[in-house]
Amino acid sequence: MEQNHNHRHSDIHQHEQPASLKNLIFAIVINGGIVSFEMVFGLIIQSMALISDAVHNLSDIAHMLFSYWAEKVARRPANERKTYGYRKIEFIAAFVNSIGLSVVIAFVFWETLKRFTTPTEVHGQTMLWVAVVAFVGNGAATLLLQKVSARNINMKSAWLHSLQDSLFSLAVIVGAVLIMLFGWRLVDPILSLLICLVIAREIYKIVRQAVNSLLDAVPPGIDFLQVKNDLLAIPAVAEVNDLHIWETGSEQKLLSVHLLSGEESPDHETIVRAVQEMLLQKYGINHTTLQILPSSAGEMEHCTHCN
Repeated sequence: MEQNHNHRHSDIHQHEQPASLKNLIFAIVINGGIVSFEMVFGLIIQSMALISDAVHNLSDIAHMLFSYWAEKVARRPANERKTYGYRKIEFIAAFVNSIGLSVVIAFVFWETLKRFTTPTEVHGQTMLWVAVVAFVGNGAATLLLQKVSARNINMKSAWLHSLQDSLFSLAVIVGAVLIMLFGWRLVDPILSLLICLVIAREIYKIVRQAVNSLLDAVPPGIDFLQVKNDLLAIPAVAEVNDLHIWETGSEQKLLSVHLLSGEESPDHETIVRAVQEMLLQKYGINHTTLQILPSSAGEMEHCTHCN
């Protein structure tokens, strides 16, 4: 007997929460001003640190726009063609944005390397007050996003990126002070390289997560073998087969499995409820499809993908 159970998914995220998206829009506008400000003055005074920080802010604008867009698109209802809905669109957007940003970072990195052989005079005082303005703007955006960061992982990631912006602007401020006090012109390209490397690391993590999710890999933070052991620990469950765990979006984790009972006439409802409760509370898996078989069931046919 087969038990297919669609999770009791809360509709709380189907209803718009204007405050969260409003704060996100404000943060995008603030970051847009910072990018323009830093890029213009970075080009004027030839500061690669300011230009790199502007590029990083630009990446966060893309991330925030993606968060806003994903929030909208992911809520479109499932249909006969897209039975899981549009939740995976966020992974596609993250992958595309990351590849585009990688090209920009590679260009900035190459230009920065040239500065080590032909250092350019950087006006430390101008670099300082531009970075201070950027730091204040990034700080305001970070506070706005911090207020809604608990709403979901999209908002939390947007807040974390904005927090990184604030820290990078602070690093540029430190570099400007060192240039003013000691005339260390190499501080500018060194800071630029460090910022590029940190951004590259973040890009790698985003691409890796996006690709894994598109390949229906086990979501980060979930131990496949531990889930299997926890299922075996449920009374009346004697064997676990064809276990699959994946995610269609940052807020929806799914699981399908064949459970062989140790009883000839298992209580399907009791098993289903116990499995659901355990998976939701311990792993946040909120969509399950269970097939429960009696102890007399033989080996499954036509299951070449079973694990």
